[in-house]
Amino acid sequence: MASLTYTALKTIWIKECTRFLRIWVQTLVPPAITMTLYFVIFGNIIGTRIDASGGMNGIPYMEFIVPGLIMMSVITNSYSNVASSFFSAKFQRNIEEMLVAPVSSAVIIAGYVGGSLARALIVACIVTVVSFIFVDNIQIYHAGILILTVVLTSTLFSLGGLINAVHAKTFDDISIVPTFVLTPLTYLGGVFFSISMLPEIWQNIAQINPVLYMVNAFRYGFLGVTDVNIGLALGLLIGFNLILFALAYTLLQRGAGIRS
Repeated sequence: MASLTYTALKTIWIKECTRFLRIWVQTLVPPAITMTLYFVIFGNIIGTRIDASGGMNGIPYMEFIVPGLIMMSVITNSYSNVASSFFSAKFQRNIEEMLVAPVSSAVIIAGYVGGSLARALIVACIVTVVSFIFVDNIQIYHAGILILTVVLTSTLFSLGGLINAVHAKTFDDISIVPTFVLTPLTYLGGVFFSISMLPEIWQNIAQINPVLYMVNAFRYGFLGVTDVNIGLALGLLIGFNLILFALAYTLLQRGAGIRS
């Protein structure tokens, strides 16, 4: 049974990795181009003015936004990879073959999430390499928190993408969450600014945004600075992961949105 589980997990994972690597021009190149534009516009143009007044919490603005931009790319790619792949499998009716096979729903989820995590880590590395063009010195303050945060964040949004794909009825349904949920949350999640700059009432409102904790935990791993409590941030990430995994597992077990 253990051998069957391992084979199934490896097969799904390899299939997912092969899928996004085969179309690397569409999956790996766009994040590099997009992040380059962010560095040019926010870093060079806006950043020079912020640095003239002391930087962001004493840190050069270009260095300050590097962790946020990496996390933004991890979030969007983790979500889109699973959402598009799982919905395609559902649309082509081959996901049903997995559901009737002697493989647990947990293994199916782990395979899809593992493929998405691989893409997220590759994209994160690409964006990091791009940042070297604009930033002279990138330090790592706490590698453990850095790795843990990116893995938990990628897993969280991969599970979110899978849940969205289960409920989606058309390909257009997949774009609703990135457009109306992910984009606002990431832009308001401290990617380009510190919430200490905001009035107190807006600081309190910003702390409702879960992306704020992901970005700041990741920034702490890089720079050693944060606007939130690191223990709380990691606790929220673990808690949200457990909740979404339980929800995804329940949906697959019931065949919700899949079995007709």
